[in-house]
Amino acid sequence: MKFYIVDVFAEEKYQGNQLAVIVPDRKLSTAEMQQIAKEINFSETSFIVSGKQNNGGYDVRIFTPDVEVPFAGHPSLGTSYVINKIIDRHDNTKIILNLKVGQIPLSINGDRLTMNQNKPEFGMIIKKSAVADVLNIKQEDIRIDYPVQLVSTGLPCVIVPLKSLDAVKRCSINHDKFKDFIEAYYKCNLLVFSEEGENEIRVRVFMDDPGFLEDPATGSANGNLAGYLLEYNFFNKNTINIIANQGHEINRPSRINIMAEKTNETFHIQVGGKVHLVAKGEWL
Repeated sequence: MKFYIVDVFAEEKYQGNQLAVIVPDRKLSTAEMQQIAKEINFSETSFIVSGKQNNGGYDVRIFTPDVEVPFAGHPSLGTSYVINKIIDRHDNTKIILNLKVGQIPLSINGDRLTMNQNKPEFGMIIKKSAVADVLNIKQEDIRIDYPVQLVSTGLPCVIVPLKSLDAVKRCSINHDKFKDFIEAYYKCNLLVFSEEGENEIRVRVFMDDPGFLEDPATGSANGNLAGYLLEYNFFNKNTINIIANQGHEINRPSRINIMAEKTNETFHIQVGGKVHLVAKGEWL
């Protein structure tokens, strides 16, 4: 089988979020795909399990080292890059992925890919004290004018609005408290953010997988954040075009374009960035 390693939401190689894309030469069982994802041990590994289908999309499955996930942002962009540049080898302006959550369309403009995300669903509002303990920050670091809330456009996360860039930088996970949080509320990632200059925000995402590692670039979570920002009129307008800077605290700087609009109760959310091919080879 051929495999490719790409860096997603990266302005240059060795930045952004790593992804392994596997192109099977035979039918793989779910168990074997999970074993391969565990062997690679990136935050996600994707498998292109079909050619172009009658519905126009490519069947794709996405695995963390421990579980299959129905949708994820940087695997969607990275997989589409491999399909467009290596498998299809056409100057496509659109790629469609058939994922567990349904069809996800992506547009291509030069070296930049942009993904449409599903309508956000807004879940429970969570006590600020609960996440402050998990993040090792003070409750006073969390904004009181916006809620701490579960949001999902396909893969849920809890969004935590912080008062300052300094508060974002000071976050560190208390593993025991995170385990307690998951048992009490919901098993999902935590996203913290604050404003960072004009039309830019700083984002960090802490993962609920074993070890509670930090993710360098998270397309799905930033799509959730886009819905949140519009729902609560964070920028006092119903259309936003901003940059999310993520991964700086773990030396994998990422740049994520967020373009979103809300008209009445209809959301249109796009998340995009650059992808760089880093390596390719043969899986034995």
